[in-house]
Amino acid sequence: MRTSFVALTLLATTLFSATTLAGTTLDRVTKTGVLRNAIVNDYPPFGFIDDNNQLAGFDVDVAKAVAQRMGVKLELIAPGWETIVGGKWQGRWDSCICSMTPNTERAKVLDFPTPYYNSPAVLVVNKKDDRIKSAADLSNKKIGVGIGSTYETYLQKTLVIPGSKPIVFPFDNVQVIPSDEEVAFQNLALGPGVRLDGVVSDLATANARIKRAPVFKIVTELYAEPNWVATDKGDAEWDKKVADTIKSLRDDGTLAKISQHWLGEDITHEVP
Repeated sequence: MRTSFVALTLLATTLFSATTLAGTTLDRVTKTGVLRNAIVNDYPPFGFIDDNNQLAGFDVDVAKAVAQRMGVKLELIAPGWETIVGGKWQGRWDSCICSMTPNTERAKVLDFPTPYYNSPAVLVVNKKDDRIKSAADLSNKKIGVGIGSTYETYLQKTLVIPGSKPIVFPFDNVQVIPSDEEVAFQNLALGPGVRLDGVVSDLATANARIKRAPVFKIVTELYAEPNWVATDKGDAEWDKKVADTIKSLRDDGTLAKISQHWLGEDITHEVP
């Protein structure tokens, strides 16, 4: 049975609730009038540098909508993925609307107040490759992933997403090649098995790359991947403010509008 949105949210509250004093982040945002949001700047169409050398993408527009709804200014920061997921932000930024999927390790150092979109993980291969058709075909293959991503732990067969059904790992002995995802796709473009046999990525990201360089193809979806807003541990009041704001943006159709603009579909709907 699929987990309902309400059940998932309640479970997240239990699993990811802050354990230290509340109010620090909310007080800072309120006093400064600025929301500092961490972003990933090499993950189109969610976050990237556009032709005008400006940060753009789905996550950027969601962060702008959140700041506007809160009545504060937005400051975007791109500190690097491993720095973000390491937690202990120490006030350097207030939130991460940055396409992060919660897992058991991340939940030890971060809170996850609310989901804001869902897009499955997929397996991408070179268009000329006819060897790989399913996840079972990953055995003994060289597969590229973004460093520090849930795709890396998926291929290591250790990924657990709290609140989601158990993930199946129908493969063995995958040679995982973590790197910048842009580099992974560049290597895959060289041909089947030249440097990589495949890349695990997000469906929307993979579609964006295929549109720009039609040398790839998606062979299968691998698992459902909910993406949540992340915050540093310790401020339950801020987490509620974030969750309430995302809910209002979903309820009035703002999130759906942003999704349609960047992806041509609504991936922000509540999980049934």
